[in-house]
Amino acid sequence: MQFLDLTLPTPQENLACDEVLLDLAEAGQLGETLRIWQPLEHFLVLGYSNKARTEANLDQARQDAIPVLRRCTGGGAVLQGPGSFNYSLILRIPPDGPLAHISDTNTFIMEKHRAALAPLLGAVAVRGHSDLTVGDLKFSGNAQRRRRRHLLFHGSFLLGLDVDRIERLLPMPSRQPDYRQHRPHKDFLINLDLAAQKIHAALRQTWRADEILRDIPAERIADLARRQYSATEWNFKF
Repeated sequence: MQFLDLTLPTPQENLACDEVLLDLAEAGQLGETLRIWQPLEHFLVLGYSNKARTEANLDQARQDAIPVLRRCTGGGAVLQGPGSFNYSLILRIPPDGPLAHISDTNTFIMEKHRAALAPLLGAVAVRGHSDLTVGDLKFSGNAQRRRRRHLLFHGSFLLGLDVDRIERLLPMPSRQPDYRQHRPHKDFLINLDLAAQKIHAALRQTWRADEILRDIPAERIADLARRQYSATEWNFKF
């Protein structure tokens, strides 16, 4: 598997990068890839089908000058920013096996990540469809998008994100896993006391991402960031 440690200058470019990598893999121009990145600024990210006014406090975001963007994968709205550690996996979908279906993909990848982090954190659990927790506190959320031959599976780890800011910018989600039990963000989320480099190493070892990806599709990323991820029609389509 190829490995890419790449944080781009803008939120739009970082979101566009994942979709471009998926497009290239689907076109047969890229192999399986693990990317990691860490945001330089705060921004809200809606899941693909989220209703912006329902899942984000848009007035507060505007007041705080926080961009509201939309990603190409499912799941709920999240705050990104310093203190978030992100990974993206581009994987080939075989005709059968653990990646052939959405729910099996969640189970397969989340279990691999649980096992990778257990030596660092002790008891780690997979809760809901694609959350990682310590006890009943969530520290990682994940989502996917599937094409015919390849999928994008990506997620975030909380390593120091401002939970008070999450409380201001994100209302209670319209859909939540049973184990949340209607707890507010401050009682549901936890920042890990763990260096980003340790998660970086654990993920890279788990996925055997030994080959550095050096041919960065910078022009395609910039173009998609401009055409789609910077467009009001995309970010506020629902």
